[in-house]
Amino acid sequence: MSQTSAATATGSAAQAEALLQTFARAGYTHARPPILQPAEPFLDLSGEDIRKSLYLTTDATGEELCLRPDLTIPVAREYLASKRAGAPAGFSYLGPVFRFRGGTASEFNQAGVESFGRQDRAAADAEMLALGVEAAAAFGVASLDIRTGDVALFAALIDALDLYPVWKRRLIKDFNRKISLAQDLQRLTLETGKTRNEYEGVLAALAGSDRKAALALVTDLMSIAGTSNVGGRTVSEIADRFLEQSTLKGGALPRDALQLIERFLGIAGEPDDAASQLRTLASDAKLDLNAAIDQFESRTGFMAARGIDTKTIRFSTAFGRGLDYYTGFEFELHAKGNSTEPLVGGGRYDGLLTRLGARAPIPAVGFSIWIEALSQGSAA
Repeated sequence: MSQTSAATATGSAAQAEALLQTFARAGYTHARPPILQPAEPFLDLSGEDIRKSLYLTTDATGEELCLRPDLTIPVAREYLASKRAGAPAGFSYLGPVFRFRGGTASEFNQAGVESFGRQDRAAADAEMLALGVEAAAAFGVASLDIRTGDVALFAALIDALDLYPVWKRRLIKDFNRKISLAQDLQRLTLETGKTRNEYEGVLAALAGSDRKAALALVTDLMSIAGTSNVGGRTVSEIADRFLEQSTLKGGALPRDALQLIERFLGIAGEPDDAASQLRTLASDAKLDLNAAIDQFESRTGFMAARGIDTKTIRFSTAFGRGLDYYTGFEFELHAKGNSTEPLVGGGRYDGLLTRLGARAPIPAVGFSIWIEALSQGSAA
């Protein structure tokens, strides 16, 4: 390593440690979860596609383990195992994570903050964005491109539309996983009733069924077949797929619903302007989206109270970070001129802790900082 590189690395480490002190003063306890983690939570929450990015091993009992690919899930698991579970608590972290990334280093440093149990969601969301902006400024990156979105707005729209439940799950899943939603919307509007396949009898039996009935039927069929999964898919996943195909055979996504969704996804700009457009859309379509829009506007107010110039925020209803456990506010901070690699990214994930074993939903929001990217951004 050259003297310049060594100096940069030393400076980055000092800045990262200073960040932890800043977070500590804001009330966030330093968490230090183990590097070796159970692989199951990551595979369950992110899907089998993440397997190719994990560094996996197996212990003597046969449990699959991995080097932690991020720190959000390990910190959440430690919180749930503590006496503070369910109560408001905040944590910060700094340490290496491991993820295969092709031509880029597979070990890299990640810092961040996670906030659990706070019921004042709008204020907590705004605090995360403010802390993220402060973190970037601490590394000398003051000129930021702030991008935000809110999956709760999309979910509220889909919930308000008169659509089959399977369509609603499908559209929200596509949105969260950053699949080409526009392409899938077009596919869902095509006539599908003329196609036939080898499971025609099962699809006919499921016509008009809900998810509970579909799950029961597929469970019975797989029990008769003596198996619990097919091709790595669980009973639940197979039931969802059959129900989706059965629904699609009954007709296409209504054109008026498609047009409304596309109009919604075209809303972008400053938060206040976007809120006005959202209320106009809801009024025109006679849909009750008030609760989601009220929360959005409240968050914007708390951002302004935190000293953030909301006119510099780029909000888009189509913005998402590609993780299916997000349930509300999402954001990324980019260095000006860098449209692809975020320096800081996070959002609200109220559904994650129940999927990790919590008995009741626990509000959660947080963000991660990519230390090397932030250091490079400050040097640019």
